[in-house]
Amino acid sequence: MFRNVRFYRLDGVWPESEEALSTSLEQAGFEPCGPLTERSSGWVAVDPDTSDLLARRLNGADLVRLRSQSRVLPAAVINEELEARIEEYRNRMQEAPSPREKRRLKAEARDELMPKAMPKSDRIWGYIDLKEKVLGIDTALESVAERFLRRMQASLDGINIRPLQFMKPVDELLSGIFFEDAPRQFSLGRECRMQDLGDAASKVRWTDFDLSDKSIRDHVANGMRLTHLSIVYDNIMNFVLDENGVISKLRFVGMDDDNEDHNDPLARQDAEFVLITGTLRNLLGDLKKQLGGYA
Repeated sequence: MFRNVRFYRLDGVWPESEEALSTSLEQAGFEPCGPLTERSSGWVAVDPDTSDLLARRLNGADLVRLRSQSRVLPAAVINEELEARIEEYRNRMQEAPSPREKRRLKAEARDELMPKAMPKSDRIWGYIDLKEKVLGIDTALESVAERFLRRMQASLDGINIRPLQFMKPVDELLSGIFFEDAPRQFSLGRECRMQDLGDAASKVRWTDFDLSDKSIRDHVANGMRLTHLSIVYDNIMNFVLDENGVISKLRFVGMDDDNEDHNDPLARQDAEFVLITGTLRNLLGDLKKQLGGYA
């Protein structure tokens, strides 16, 4: 379900039930791309096989899902059509088109080709911890998260959303875990990325290495800055945490991703959601303690 998490904080009154939240989200429900529409985003049912509700409340958290659809029209296809139109223009007018005319021909080509372009969709999970007023979005990309946030704010009046930040920088905790000077629930994984303080373009990455090796640790001891670190949390969950507090490569220790319960997929989804939200709630609580609370 969730493989990445970008965290945000919410201010304002949240809907009291999953039905009320679903009704609010319907204002920005998903509509397929029209013939000339390049992208469309909106909320879809969490489990369309059992309910039309756009939200599901479990374990003190709301689960929602955003669908984005875009028409795939490669630039090479537009350029090939544009070349044909430019050639036709030369033959008809006996002169090359001006830059302005080329722009018009390109826009014309795009508009005629767009309805023929094949649409593709992606779906993004999000959850809201009702007590903590924390939103988690399943993406490592800021641009995708911004699309999710725009649709949420279009659905819910009076809700303000801002990135979750701590009083202390996250890289302080990364360094503590890296040098094994952190609480026992934070164990060192086998992946990290570093950046040279004097040259932002100078980066190094280790994957599936023993990070306690002195040759690796010396890079940080001699001035390189940790930007990403693989962490095993409480012997339950493994993930990479970056200096901005973004989680990627999230997985639960011992969980077989390919083992699907075909008899009751909703029960499996519910169980996974309860496990994820409960563990992330504990993780954020420990991060607050280590980093001085939320800013």
